[in-house]
Amino acid sequence: MGLTCQQLLQKHPQAWQEATIHPFLQECQQGTIQPQQFNTWLVQDYLFVIDFTRFLARILAIAPPHNFDILLAGLSALKDELNWFQTKAAERQLQLNTDKQPTCIEYCDYMQSLSATPYAVQATALWAIELAYNQGWQLPGAMPPPYTEFADRWGNPDFTTYVDFLEQQADAALSNASEEVQQQATAAFLNVARLEKDFWQMAYTVTSDQ
Repeated sequence: MGLTCQQLLQKHPQAWQEATIHPFLQECQQGTIQPQQFNTWLVQDYLFVIDFTRFLARILAIAPPHNFDILLAGLSALKDELNWFQTKAAERQLQLNTDKQPTCIEYCDYMQSLSATPYAVQATALWAIELAYNQGWQLPGAMPPPYTEFADRWGNPDFTTYVDFLEQQADAALSNASEEVQQQATAAFLNVARLEKDFWQMAYTVTSDQ
């Protein structure tokens, strides 16, 4: 029997909780996050999304054609998202042309390394990355301004539906995967969970230009 995404969540609840429930998100919901901390996260997330776009494009290059519709929809949404990041940065007078922090570098390098793995592993990682954002911004509850639009962007029902489609694609790819590939997919899931936790924590490393 093939591995499923839900089994990954059930087998590793602690790792996933740490990926999706973090003081950064709780402080956004409470309105107590420091602007410099949020801005640090926002700039680094923009730099992450640039590499995430490349990651998704590489997955599209090896995906079965019947998965194209969902993946192309994801790429189209990323075009809008990158423009949105630039607008938010301008509103906050933030410099996007800055260096990645070590955690961001590690995460982006990890996505790059996944190109050497089978499609089932990449599809699992893609689902996990998007689910972490979706659940992370939903679980704290309604966000107050100015964080409402951020929660709405990643926690909205349409994005949840998109993540559900990614889960279906990953499950289909895993359904007849070898035990070795299933182990690689499990490792990818756990790596994503760890890197997501670290990425939230990175908000507390405030740099002088943000």
